[in-house]
Amino acid sequence: MNARIRMSGFLLAVAALSAVQAGEQTPLTYDRIDLASEARGDVENDILVAVLSSEMDGPKAAALAAEVNKTIAKAVERIKQQSEIKVQTAGYQTSPIYQKERIGGWRVKQSIRLESTDAAKLGGLLGELQQQLHLESIDYETSPQRRKEAENGLIKEALGAFRQRAELLTRELGRSRYRIVALRVDTGGVPVRPMAPGIRAMAAEAAAPVPIEAGTQRIEVNVSGTIELQAD
Repeated sequence: MNARIRMSGFLLAVAALSAVQAGEQTPLTYDRIDLASEARGDVENDILVAVLSSEMDGPKAAALAAEVNKTIAKAVERIKQQSEIKVQTAGYQTSPIYQKERIGGWRVKQSIRLESTDAAKLGGLLGELQQQLHLESIDYETSPQRRKEAENGLIKEALGAFRQRAELLTRELGRSRYRIVALRVDTGGVPVRPMAPGIRAMAAEAAAPVPIEAGTQRIEVNVSGTIELQAD
């Protein structure tokens, strides 16, 4: 019995020593303050993206596919004459058309995606292509390089605001200096994309250029972190 008691006492002593050592490895911290700042700005979109398609219905899927392929191939050939405009084929769909729960025909559709930084040339070409193709959408994007440049400027602004708040708190709390113990920088944004007016109504117009307004994109930078006030 005495041996068991002595062993239990030894185990308790080891456990207490481990707790003390753990406390030494994780020192207590004081005078830490969480801060946050942000910066916002607008950057102009410089990449225009348009999606067009050729769609046909009929009784024979093979004949429809051949006609759609021909129309798309002709459009791609025309687009490639404009070196400033990138083009790629997109979705290809063949689907049945039901009449009284039976297949009464077929619908074949293929899309192409156009991308350019030259709004004038893309708008003029879209007006021409709408004589044979349906204009499904126009979208606006910011190139990675332009977005990066805008974000870098906003990061500097947000960090400056973070430092100003840190210095203000340091002075108001009667300390002379601080150090940053944690810092996080997040970027994001919401695109503002005004659609070109009347793009679907222009499908039958003869080579009329599509009115395009690229718009802007709102970019946000959020800085959050923790400072620790230093003793004099």
